[in-house]
Amino acid sequence: MDEITLGTSVAEQLQDLVISSQDVNAFLAELCELSASSFSRSLGQEVSCAVTLSRHHRTTTAAWSDPEARLFDEIQHNYGEGPCLHAMSTGTTVLVPDTRTDPRWPEYGRAIASLGRLSVLGVPLTLDTGAAAALNVFAPAADVFDAASILKAELFASQAERALRLAVRIGVQQQLAADLRSAMESRTVIDLAAGIIMGQNRCSQAEAMAILTRASSSRNQKLRVVAEKVVESFAPETPSTHFDS
Repeated sequence: MDEITLGTSVAEQLQDLVISSQDVNAFLAELCELSASSFSRSLGQEVSCAVTLSRHHRTTTAAWSDPEARLFDEIQHNYGEGPCLHAMSTGTTVLVPDTRTDPRWPEYGRAIASLGRLSVLGVPLTLDTGAAAALNVFAPAADVFDAASILKAELFASQAERALRLAVRIGVQQQLAADLRSAMESRTVIDLAAGIIMGQNRCSQAEAMAILTRASSSRNQKLRVVAEKVVESFAPETPSTHFDS
């Protein structure tokens, strides 16, 4: 991944991620990798990044740049508190300059310090109503994040949240399209089955649909499943199709 440069190029890189990612989870994973690569270069040391996501009153680690980042983030969930959770809930950037001495979350600080992460930066990502997220950066040395690096993280987050909202909306539209295709496929097979029954039983479409509906109810199967079986079993030489009520 190339280092992030502030301004238009950030938006362009993130838009490219939205376009190239298969779904929202893939976008978030790429976002974490891009963030970790950039901040590692600018800070002069290897850092890890994760995204915490809260939706429908459920908070999870949605993506991470490496397995360690996932662990660092999930430790917060175990304690139920920490800088990244605070950043997400308050919508403010949270800096922990030294996890060994910061008094706000001592248990979390000791746990993550024992794993070799002494600085943490949590930057909120503003999403649509009902959802919140935070970009979390974990560094191995203390006092790593200065004013310039914090500003960079915040500017990047402001671009990332726009791209994330776009990715979520695209994902919703893709799901709606998939649901529509499924509905159309269901309608097609049901119409085919009704046509078969109409031809074999010399009945109206309404009567054929009633036959299918009774079969669906009596067999405790979805109407589409019953219709698929009719279509699959149909053969021109078969004289009739009957259903038990």
